[in-house]
Amino acid sequence: MHILFPSDNFPPEVNAPASRTFEHCREWVRAGHAVTVITTAPNFPKGVVFPGYRNRLWQWEELEGIRVLRVLTYITANAGVAKRTLDYLSFMVSGFVAGLVVRRPDVIVGTSPQFFTNCAAWMLAVFRWRPFVFELRDLWPESIKTVGAMQESAALRAMERLELFLYRRAKAVVAVTESFKRNLIGRGIDGDKIQVVTNGVDLGRFRPQPADLALRDELGIPREAFVAGYIGTHGMAHALETVLEAARLLQIGDAGTSSPGVPIHFILLGDGARKQALQAQASAMGLTQVHFLDTVPKAEVPRYWSLLDVAIIHLRKADNFTQVIPSKLFECMGMGIPVLHGVAGESAGIVEREAVGLVFEPENAVALAEGVRRLAQDAVLYQRLRDNCLAAAPRYDRAALAKQMLGVLEAVAAKA
Repeated sequence: MHILFPSDNFPPEVNAPASRTFEHCREWVRAGHAVTVITTAPNFPKGVVFPGYRNRLWQWEELEGIRVLRVLTYITANAGVAKRTLDYLSFMVSGFVAGLVVRRPDVIVGTSPQFFTNCAAWMLAVFRWRPFVFELRDLWPESIKTVGAMQESAALRAMERLELFLYRRAKAVVAVTESFKRNLIGRGIDGDKIQVVTNGVDLGRFRPQPADLALRDELGIPREAFVAGYIGTHGMAHALETVLEAARLLQIGDAGTSSPGVPIHFILLGDGARKQALQAQASAMGLTQVHFLDTVPKAEVPRYWSLLDVAIIHLRKADNFTQVIPSKLFECMGMGIPVLHGVAGESAGIVEREAVGLVFEPENAVALAEGVRRLAQDAVLYQRLRDNCLAAAPRYDRAALAKQMLGVLEAVAAKA
């Protein structure tokens, strides 16, 4: 079977969409299938093309057996609605054109968020007489409205109609959460064609490893410090001001309990639309134990995870975000890093069911500070959560989940 997969994020980019797409496609190749990914020159999130690449009309490469075609697009940083929309639209056009001339596929997969990629996938399905599968990783454009990037308008309503059109035209929808499935059924989409394949972890890359003490020294973090960290996009959806306020509370000692006896440091690694503002805010607050780090190459990410004693997962307090499951939750499990989880809903249920961390109310800095302090103080609780992480991780093995999604693709292709 030949699988065609347009995706505007792909390695060496290191965000969650790039990782999921790559790890699934790699497993499908290992299962004996041919996979072609159409994508852009790597540039996320800064809008700067990575070293060794150029934003060219047409360039091929191969990654672990996956044929990758990179096409020319308008490139911009991950900030600003108008420019990002132009970026998305340019990939829709160039990805569609490229998909017309590559080897004829048996099935075409489009992925969200931002469904312009799925527009290209659906159009390719029409022109090439092949079935189309919609991979639903975020409810877009609802998430745009949630973070305040767009207000209710005729344009937003038009995008919502297009979103529903694509769900209906897909032969199957692969959703990453049960909440997304319920959302679609409630909006009139046939539940029989919706399959849930959650995010997971590449256990070959994300596994326990000792803290990189040389890296701690390089960053100026005391070896005896308790380190809480956020690794990921610094965007409007993530409300990382909450992390800064928790750091302030711990620094001045007014989080409600006595000092844990060890210094507490925070790491925020990544880039995004809010990063510069967050750095300015941290400076204005006089935060001396908060370290901002830029995005690192994919191969380096586990090394930075190893610095953390506890991982912070956080999204704004909004009904829409109760339906998402941040993929970094599973990476934490694989690394044996307990989580402080500030996301309500389905993902909080996983944290509580698997007992891999503590759940706190989103945007509640006092609760976050208290959680950090509690885990820094309570060695027995900390070790129990760590053990639970390692026990739970195999249940979210990306290889097994990729095979589950492959079964959906094979069933769709067989009916074509």
